[in-house]
Amino acid sequence: MANGFKAGFDFEPHRLQPLGKIELAAELVLLAIGFEGPVRDRLLTELGVEFDGRGAIARDEHFRTSVPGVFAAGDATRGASLIVWAIAEGRKAAHAIDLALTGAVLTSTTG
Repeated sequence: MANGFKAGFDFEPHRLQPLGKIELAAELVLLAIGFEGPVRDRLLTELGVEFDGRGAIARDEHFRTSVPGVFAAGDATRGASLIVWAIAEGRKAAHAIDLALTGAVLTSTTG
């Protein structure tokens, strides 16, 4: 509990335990999944995020997922990998998110 706000999850080793439903208005939400890769839980399922053939979150070259306004990078999209890849992709994803939030047009360069 910090400043009267109780987070929606309790951390246990490698598990998130829901404490109850909490809805917060947000313009941007960043999830750091880490070496686990994406878990097909209610959050990703209810958002309608698509997965690739390896079970990772599918995304385009601008880190956009199949859901408008939802971006993914790092282990969630490439599987468990080195931290340097996650840092590099995190920086590129942050740039793509910034462009999207400021109204820049992100065009696909692939089929």
